[in-house]
Amino acid sequence: MTTTTASTLRLADTAEAADLAAFLGRLIRYDRAAAVRLQMGGGALAVFGRPPAFEVLAIRTARLGPGTGERDITVSAGELLETVDESAGAFALPAAVTGPPWTGVLPPRGGWQPVPGLPSPAGLRQAVAAAVAEFRTRDEALPAAHRDRAERDRIGREIWSRPVGDTGLPLRAVHAAQSVGFLRPMPENAPVALLRAGAWMRLRTPYGSIALRADGAATVGGLSVTPA
Repeated sequence: MTTTTASTLRLADTAEAADLAAFLGRLIRYDRAAAVRLQMGGGALAVFGRPPAFEVLAIRTARLGPGTGERDITVSAGELLETVDESAGAFALPAAVTGPPWTGVLPPRGGWQPVPGLPSPAGLRQAVAAAVAEFRTRDEALPAAHRDRAERDRIGREIWSRPVGDTGLPLRAVHAAQSVGFLRPMPENAPVALLRAGAWMRLRTPYGSIALRADGAATVGGLSVTPA
């Protein structure tokens, strides 16, 4: 991938660029027309995406090089990926696009409090694997006359809406975290946490966060989040 010389923005190092590219690539795998909202300020970049089906926001943060001002823009994930230069640790901003409704509904800036009871990263991955296995078993057991999209969706909703322990976090949020690479193997004492602020929950890992409305309500308004 190459970047243009105009409006080139520098990341703190090449590893940040590689992680950004990997995240964008995963979003595009689910939706080739995906949009992302970028917020820059205080030497940090936050990239917000919404992988389809999971009903969550995926948030990847990165450190920016010196001299980057504040910006807030929604762009095509695919066009942004094409500008990422991993060897130079840089990217360029594509033209802004009119984002889907979720781009105007981001988690709150502060007020996050820890929620106890979250399993270890290995335990979370095991929970996802068990749920996938259960779905396959139940799908294979369906009579041919009932093996249609509606029935499969019903089974999926039942499984992925289950809470993780007593945390209130739906299993689909953990599945989303694994699907976008946020639960890949990490150091044993890596800071993985579940946080809550008002109606929002946030599963935070060293590789990114998954945020969602804990009350299941439609998200409205124009809140923002500080990269962390």
